Amino acid sequence: MRAFVKYFLVPLVLIVITVTVIAGKRGSMSRKPPIELFPDMDRQPKLRPQTFNPMLPENLSSQRHPAGSIARGSNFEENVLNTGRETGTTNWVETNPLPIDITMLNRGQERYNISCSPCHGAVGDGKGITGKYGMVAMANFHDKRLVMLADGDIFNTITHGKNLMGAYGGLVSVEDRWKIVAYVRALQRSRLAFGDELPASVQSNFKK
Repeated sequence: MRAFVKYFLVPLVLIVITVTVIAGKRGSMSRKPPIELFPDMDRQPKLRPQTFNPMLPENLSSQRHPAGSIARGSNFEENVLNTGRETGTTNWVETNPLPIDITMLNRGQERYNISCSPCHGAVGDGKGITGKYGMVAMANFHDKRLVMLADGDIFNTITHGKNLMGAYGGLVSVEDRWKIVAYVRALQRSRLAFGDELPASVQSNFKK
């Protein structure tokens, strides 16, 4: 019994007292928290808002919102430009909400060639270079089903993807997506336009 007290109980009591003195008593009220050997992220270093910090731009801990940030609770999802749907409905907008001119189409062609032509081909016939590497079933924009789609539906497919096609919403800006839609329509018109819709100078070439 004496050996138990001497070699186990007394050292145990001393260890408990030592730990209590060093770490403090859990649950007691104090502005100085006890030493935590394993804080488990209970307390982490942080920056107070609007305080000086030479490590950050403008020497402030609070930074400006990144360009393009969307505030929580905003009407972003109610905007035709951003969704491709008529406001307050689930219907796709039939026509492009952006004004269409040659500058817009040139931009759409540039973005199309970068993001779309590898799969859909330079003329939108679904015969892009990826077809040579085993990828099949790329959409042909000249199919009647795709010609009849609303512009908003095509915009939504670019944004969120469809079937094997990935989403490009995080890679292509909103306005550039609409410009791609406009260029896709131009590709379709290149095959589906009527002769009397062509400029007179072009019509004369066909008559020859």
